[in-house]
Amino acid sequence: MPCTTVLVGKKASNDNSTMIARTDDGFFDEKKLIVVEPKDQPKKYKCVISHLEIELPENPMRYTSCPSVDPKHGVWAATGINAANVGMTATETITSNPRVLSADPLVEYKKAKTRKEKDIPGGIGEEDIVVLVLPYIHTAREGVLRLAELLEKYGTYESNGIAFNDENEVWWMETIGGHHWIAKRVPDEAVVVAPNQFAMDSFDLADAFGKKKAHLCSADLREFIADNKLDLNRNGAFNPRDVFGSRRDMDHIYNTPRAWFMGRYLTPYSHRWDGENAEFTPESDNIPWCFVADRLVAVEDVKYMLSAHFQGTPYNPYTNQDTGRRGMYRSIGINRTGVTSICQIRPDAPDAVKGVEWIMFGSTTFDAALPVYTNVPKMPAYLGNVSMDVSTENFYWASRLIGALADHNYNTCIQLIERYQNAVAVEGRRIIREYDKKIAETGDASLAVKANEELAKMAKEQTTKTLNKVLHDASLHMKNGYNRADN
Repeated sequence: MPCTTVLVGKKASNDNSTMIARTDDGFFDEKKLIVVEPKDQPKKYKCVISHLEIELPENPMRYTSCPSVDPKHGVWAATGINAANVGMTATETITSNPRVLSADPLVEYKKAKTRKEKDIPGGIGEEDIVVLVLPYIHTAREGVLRLAELLEKYGTYESNGIAFNDENEVWWMETIGGHHWIAKRVPDEAVVVAPNQFAMDSFDLADAFGKKKAHLCSADLREFIADNKLDLNRNGAFNPRDVFGSRRDMDHIYNTPRAWFMGRYLTPYSHRWDGENAEFTPESDNIPWCFVADRLVAVEDVKYMLSAHFQGTPYNPYTNQDTGRRGMYRSIGINRTGVTSICQIRPDAPDAVKGVEWIMFGSTTFDAALPVYTNVPKMPAYLGNVSMDVSTENFYWASRLIGALADHNYNTCIQLIERYQNAVAVEGRRIIREYDKKIAETGDASLAVKANEELAKMAKEQTTKTLNKVLHDASLHMKNGYNRADN
């Protein structure tokens, strides 16, 4: 599924938190935010797409999930934080190449051609991965290792990137073919940007096969590379992007421009991004996987990057100028996003509420980021009670309505949107600060439920108010408007 990912190490953030974030860019999928209690976690998981059945461990933890409202195509949990304060987001669909896919084919479901034959299940994929992994891990590293075990046993039918974080570490994992994988700990001072391509551009094989301090991979990765002549590097260097990834014309329209915009935002002074002497252009194949940003990064920066549409450049689809390049690249914030989350693990918060999930529905260009505590028995109805039919009674549909109306009247609505996004962020932070203090003073973690209800009430008020204004503005711009008074 086309998506964009941002990862933030603890020394790269303004508050020493770790953050993993991803836009879930589906096909206008109806999404909700719920809590899955241990009693509701299945004992045996059945994959809808691949028809695979997997026995699950006996000791699941509570975790948040952003599943599809309609379960007919599977769970598609997308993202979450568990009771051990470990976050996960899955998955970033990534690219590969024929050399890799022929050497280790994807494990796809094969339906029997005759009655005498049996269906052959496929592997695991984005539909399944959060449910199979997140309830059973206590650290980000454990997340990599559990998923690696599943990949090696069952395989996968697609190429994916997966992120994990706890209060100390962020890990990024990428699948290679059907059964192989590679994972790297994000440097504490770094910010990673990943736009639907095989992302890692450096990897320490000696560490992966030695101390495993910051690099992990399939046990036979060296042999796999050598036996299939996959290595395109020279002079002893090892760039996994060149070995396992792609370099296609489509990447230069769909993928690399997103990395360029985010890198440009993070390092406007330490790198040259524009002009004849630019180090990187929107179509560069060597844009780094991670950056040390020119300043510390806050949640609002992550939100801004994931909402981007090349503003401030000739490629902005909303610009009034006829640049000749307007809308030529795929924006980060697009119309068909179902859910976006920022999983933040905060080291200075009380243990019971270290995890905060900033949740957004619909197009990130127009939606607002609402923080909620994750270690709770349930989510407010405004976030979790989402119907298949359009309604203003939940955050998902109200956000979708705002985006659809504001997009057609961007120039007159953008101020309304910015005020809305800022109001939700300000009040959201205020409520979280208030309840962090109350929970620390009383030791009563159940107050998180009350906090979430206040947050949802605030979000509904701000969203409804903004929807009213955006609808009024859209009505003023209807083509059948007529200014002469009726007599």
